[in-house]
Amino acid sequence: MAVILTSLFRRAAPPLVGIDLSASSVKVVELQRGERASMRLERYAIEPLERGAITDGNIQNPDAVAEALQRALRKCGTRAREAALALPSGAVITKKIMLPAGLSEEDYELQVETEASQYIPFPIEEVNLDFRVMGPAEVSPEEVDVLLAASRKEKVDDRVAVAEMAGLHPVVMDVEPYAMRAAVDHVIDFMPNGGQGQVVAVFSIGQAVTYMTVVLNRQTVFEREQSFGGQLLTQDLVRMYGLTPEEAELKKRSGDLPDNYQRDLLQPFVEQASTEIGRAIQFFFTSTPYTRIDHILLAGGSSVLPGLAESVTRRTQIPAEVMSPFQGMEIAGTVRERQLRSDAPSLLVAAGLAMRRFDA
Repeated sequence: MAVILTSLFRRAAPPLVGIDLSASSVKVVELQRGERASMRLERYAIEPLERGAITDGNIQNPDAVAEALQRALRKCGTRAREAALALPSGAVITKKIMLPAGLSEEDYELQVETEASQYIPFPIEEVNLDFRVMGPAEVSPEEVDVLLAASRKEKVDDRVAVAEMAGLHPVVMDVEPYAMRAAVDHVIDFMPNGGQGQVVAVFSIGQAVTYMTVVLNRQTVFEREQSFGGQLLTQDLVRMYGLTPEEAELKKRSGDLPDNYQRDLLQPFVEQASTEIGRAIQFFFTSTPYTRIDHILLAGGSSVLPGLAESVTRRTQIPAEVMSPFQGMEIAGTVRERQLRSDAPSLLVAAGLAMRRFDA
C-alpha cells in the first residue's frame, strides 16, 4: 500500500523554516507575522555546499549537506525545529485527474491510489503519494479535479534524513516549482491591481538550468526549462583566473575580480543570458495563443549580475526587473538589508516554503 505524502499540499504548524537544498548552496528562511505587514523576514542564511554533494537534484553526500545545513541554521540563529523542504520537479510526477465529487478524505485516498497506478512507472509500494482536490471539474459538475503528486520514496527519505541529521523535524515536503510560485504570487500581488490581467514571465536562473514560468491571473499558462545557468560564468572564471570553483562563486558575488572581468567575461555572459531569455519568449509566443508579455521578473543567483535586467529589457522590449520574494514585508533589524538586496533573488524557493507557515 502506498504511503501518503502527508504534507505535500497541507498546512504546517508554526514556527517553520523553509529550506532550499540546491546544487551550490543550502538556503534557510524564517518568516514571522509582521506588525505593519502580513509577514516579516526574521532571518535567513545561505551556506555554500561542496561540489558534487547534490547533483541533478539527488543528494550524493548526505553528511556534507547536513553539515552545511547545520552551519546555515547556526549562522541565521533560528530556534525553529520544524522545517519545510522541497523536491526538484524532476523527482515528482504530477497529474490532474477527475474523481466523483463529495467523497470522504479516506475514499479520495483510495481512489487516488487506484488511479495512480495508471500514471506511475514504478511499483506503487515504492512511491509516496499525495493529492489536492482543486475544485469542480469544468467538463462535469458531478466530478472534481484532483491534482495527484507522486515521488519515489528514496527521494523523499533522502531529504528527510538530511533535515533530521541537522536536528530538524520535517513537516512539509513540497515541490520546488510550487514553492517558487508561492513567492511569485506574493510579489505579483504588489503589482498595480494585484497583477490582474498582466502576463508575467518569471525567469529563475539557477546554476545549470533556467526555469521560465508565465503567470496570468494566478494561473500558470506556460512552463519551460532550458540548459543555461550561472555555472557557465563560474567555469569561465576558473579557466581565466585559475580559481577553484568555490573561489569563483565567491568572487562572482563580491565582484572582487581583475579589471578585464567585466569586458571579457561578464558582458558576454549577460548578452548570452539575454539572448536565451529572448529565445524562450519567442518560443512562448509561437507555441501558445498568447501574443504579449507585460512584465519580466528575474530571479536566481545570476539575476543580480550588473546590467542583466537592462540587457533583457533592451533585447525583449519588455520591462524587466530583479525580484525579491520579500517585497512588502517587514525586515527584522538583525537582517542586513544591503546584503539582502543581493541575496533575495536566490531565495524564492526557501521563502515560498517558509510561507507555508501562513497557509489558511
